[in-house]
Parts: sequence; structure tokens; C-alpha cells
Amino acid sequence: MNNAGIKLLSIQVGLPKTLGTSDASDTMDQEWTTGFFKESVSGPVWAGITNLAGDGQADLRVHGGLDKAINAYPFEHYAFWLVDLDYKELPNGAFGENFTVAGLLETEICIGDIFEVGGALVQISQPRQPCWKLARRWRVQDLVARVVRTGKTGWYFRVLREGNVQAGAALVLVERPYPEWTVAIANNIMLHRKENYVAAHALAECPALSGSWKATLSRTTTSTEIAADTSARHFQ
Repeated sequence: MNNAGIKLLSIQVGLPKTLGTSDASDTMDQEWTTGFFKESVSGPVWAGITNLAGDGQADLRVHGGLDKAINAYPFEHYAFWLVDLDYKELPNGAFGENFTVAGLLETEICIGDIFEVGGALVQISQPRQPCWKLARRWRVQDLVARVVRTGKTGWYFRVLREGNVQAGAALVLVERPYPEWTVAIANNIMLHRKENYVAAHALAECPALSGSWKATLSRTTTSTEIAADTSARHFQ
């Protein structure tokens, strides 16, 4: 990969807050707690093992942590979403990302890729799987499905070496241990894991893949194999 043009355009952080009203009739207006609303920050930001300084997640069962310390999203996708959603503007961080990056796409980067950015060393751990809060944020009921269908998901970084990061910094690829597993391929396998459990099993064996994705792919593989074995024995 040519590192030229690969850049951290902006950094967004935000703490969870509660919005809406508990007695609202429209589900889009009901009370919810979210860390989705991120604001751009300037100057050095500490990239810690579990998150960026000043950032937080509402549901720690599925967000944040060692494998999901930093959420990244390509700036290049925004042009598509402006047309698709018929919006005049979308600010960086509109998809809940911490890092808005330029020069990196899901089809070009791989699980396990290690980048140096500022004083930190980060590694791609898994594609981002958007939750219902993305749709709620923009009041577009099927937005999650659209993101998954297009493959414009973004991804997560784990932090291998803590350090300060700052908007405008270059992202320099220092190692690519698993070039066969692009983020796009991983997305496709997860989406079609029930039809292609062989590929799901292979991806689950990737050492750099996040624990949650390994578990999901492994469960799918096991349940599919058990079903196939049961069916085969039934017809013996």
C-alpha cells in the first residue's frame, strides 16, 4: 500500500447522554441513552487501550473495549451518503466514528493491519457492525441495513501502543500480516456466514480478528456443521 494521502482528517469524541422522552408514541422520540453524538476536537488526544480520552460508550457489552477502542470511517463514503440520504451536509463523525480518515477503504485494508498514527500504534480488529442507534440518530429506519448492504461500514482499531494522536496526522502502514482478509471480505463472510461456513471457519482462525467476531463465526460454523451432520445421519 502506498502511504501517500492516507490521513487522519478529524477526531471526534463524546460521552453518553440520554435523549428523548419515555412516553413518546413515536419510537424515534422515545428515551434512549447513547454515546453516538461525537464532536470534533483539535489538538493532541490520548489514544488509550480501551478508548480515546474524552470518549465513552453507552452499552459496554457491544461497544468499546480492547478490540473496539477506536471507530474509524472513510471520508470518501460521505459523498455517497449525501446522495443516498438526500442530505445537503453530513459532518465528520456523522456515523459515530472517532477517526474520520482519508485514503483508506474497506476493499484495500486488512484485518490485522498495523498503522502508526502520531505517537500511537493501532491495529484493525474487525469491520464495524452498525447498531440501531445509527438509524435512530438520523431518523432513517433502514439506515443500518443500507450500510451493511453497501459494505460502507468502517472498522475498529485496537490500540497496541498508547500515545497522543492529532487531526491531520498521517496513518502509516507498518505491517500487514494477513493480506488475504480485507475488511470488505470479512464483511461479506459475516453477512453470508450461514451459506459459507467454510469461509466463516477460516476467518475465525485469523489471530488478529476481534474476540466477538471469532465467537460469532465459530458459533455459526458449529451450529451449521451440527445441522449438516444431523441431516446426513438422518438419511443414512
